[in-house]
Amino acid sequence: MTTRAGFVALIGEPNAGKSTLLNRMVGAKVSIVTHKVQTTRTRIRGVAMEGETQIVFVDTPGLFAPRRRLDRAMVAAAWGGAADADVVVLMVEANRGVTEGVESILEGLADIGKGRKVALAMNKIDRVEAPVLLGLTKDLNERYPFVETFMISAERGHGVDALREWLAGELPEGPWLYPEDQIADLPMRMIAAEMTREKLTLRLHQELPYQMTVETENWEDRKDGSAKIDQVVYVVRDGHKGILLGHKGETIKAVGKESRKELEEFLGRRVHLFLQVKVRSGWLDEAERYSEMGLNFKDGNA
Repeated sequence: MTTRAGFVALIGEPNAGKSTLLNRMVGAKVSIVTHKVQTTRTRIRGVAMEGETQIVFVDTPGLFAPRRRLDRAMVAAAWGGAADADVVVLMVEANRGVTEGVESILEGLADIGKGRKVALAMNKIDRVEAPVLLGLTKDLNERYPFVETFMISAERGHGVDALREWLAGELPEGPWLYPEDQIADLPMRMIAAEMTREKLTLRLHQELPYQMTVETENWEDRKDGSAKIDQVVYVVRDGHKGILLGHKGETIKAVGKESRKELEEFLGRRVHLFLQVKVRSGWLDEAERYSEMGLNFKDGNA
């Protein structure tokens, strides 16, 4: 039998639906999905099987205008992911159209897209009328020579199978890159931290989530088959710590409960999760924190 394998980068603005699409393609929750922007910080890879082809997805941070060191490192990681891929898929929200952000990405593709196949995936197609969708698709194809265009709803699953089948046929022949049963190459410690960060992000609606990070400090597999996981939530100010803890610690307790439940479903075993909140005013400028998130600290330089 002929096997194929290769890398596919999903790029787009924050909130374009990249994480939702990745999770649907892979069939498991490997990338956090929230309605807050800029939640995917690391290049999370999900592995999907389509026939004899192994598709390795690089779920990049959303591309946006960076302001801080962390922002710049995230944008560098996104373009780096595209530059390393065999095929690039640009996701555009049909209901938002060609925004300034999309125009900026199209400019970047003029360079990154050279020598590789770039497809267009119009997402959230159920939110616009057909004539609007067709006009927008025509406009985008006139701006960039996409090899294929797909109409999808990542949330509902429409058009996702067709996109996955097409990707499988476009990847180069060669041996698989990962064991067949491995769905993500992120260490479990990092996936666990991302799950907790998702729960915090959904619960807190201020600017705070982008000045917060979660790290799995300790992971212990116990004899009874359960896992003991200790995590630390780093914030930059004392005031932020109070928000995270909530009245009598209710917020962090609720987050811990939700995260533990999801971890147990993901791992298929009991989990004992312990969360601590620590103030670390300079974490946004610590190289070690960036390494934990799979980002390059130097990429954050202005």
